[in-house]
Amino acid sequence: MSTGIFVIRENDRLLEMEERAYETEDVFQALLAEHPGIIPGSQIDSANPRRWLLICREAAIPGEEDAGGRWSLDHLLVDQDAIPTLVEVKRSEDTRIRREVVGQMLEYAANASAYWSVETVRAWFDAKCSADRIDADARLREFLDEDRDVEDFWATLEANLDAGNLRLVFLADRIPAELQTIVEFLNHQMQHMEVLAVEVKRYGREDTTALVSRVLGQTAAKRSDRESRKWDETAFFAELQQRRGMPAVSVARRLFRWSEQCTSYVWFGNGKSDGSFFPIVKTGDITHTFIAVWTYGKVEVQFQHMTNPPSDDMGLRLELLDRLNEIPGVSIPGDAIERRPSFPLSALAEEAQLTQFLAIMDWWVSKLRQDTGHNDREDA
Repeated sequence: MSTGIFVIRENDRLLEMEERAYETEDVFQALLAEHPGIIPGSQIDSANPRRWLLICREAAIPGEEDAGGRWSLDHLLVDQDAIPTLVEVKRSEDTRIRREVVGQMLEYAANASAYWSVETVRAWFDAKCSADRIDADARLREFLDEDRDVEDFWATLEANLDAGNLRLVFLADRIPAELQTIVEFLNHQMQHMEVLAVEVKRYGREDTTALVSRVLGQTAAKRSDRESRKWDETAFFAELQQRRGMPAVSVARRLFRWSEQCTSYVWFGNGKSDGSFFPIVKTGDITHTFIAVWTYGKVEVQFQHMTNPPSDDMGLRLELLDRLNEIPGVSIPGDAIERRPSFPLSALAEEAQLTQFLAIMDWWVSKLRQDTGHNDREDA
């Protein structure tokens, strides 16, 4: 039967390729490790094609807190948006590709989201780069867009892990209809995870090999979810309640009302799956951001973006760090002063802690406005 895959050789000789099975699963896995681009990023997101960076092979997944690896994931990739991408590779002759691998992958995802830390993932990447005799930061900068900071990338990956914002990929030489149906169902049901089946067929003839990849199981709704979303107050708090419950909503509403009353304005983010709001202080032509509140239940301190006077003063930022660390339940390491560290909204659940935090925010806003001679609310 004709495969319909042709290669034109020298002298315009047309060569029809024959489908060839992968000799072993390890051969298939090694191919992905060497060439992660066989997962076709443009088929996943045509407007912003996904690009892949291999973090490690055989990523250990614990079954409980502080435990060793109970399971081993075939490949851990990340894309340019720091979304952890869990890949399991199977040949179609393996009967587990139909149902068993789905339960396996969901178990991996649940435990990875619960027990992996960004430090663990970063250590895996460092170890891989060391084995390859390349500098890890240099490799990551090569992968990222020019204006993307390495530390910002890892902070985003941490946020994605916290939020369960993962991608699951079933990779096989032939995707059974049963697996495609399950993948489509999961995409309908799951809000924060994207599930994909990727078929990579291998063809060969003489000394030529060709690979043909296609993505299966996507839904129109899931493709639409990848578009940027403009959040507002109603959408933000509905999402926060669904994901973190009313205690988190109560704290976030107090922070939001304080922001409305005490800063220039509140700006909502455009996250695809995670909503955020930022209290903004304007002094003349300068716009200051200093905290963000996220629908995955965290307050993020924007040290990395404190680049305008007076917040560019390291001494003042260290004082802010020290004041925040005086709040019981808040512990921001000193080396996070150039990044965007976060702490859970639950740390502010008690009235005393919330009042203490708002007093620190009042102090910080007064420092931003000090001696500017501007009414920032009129400027806004």
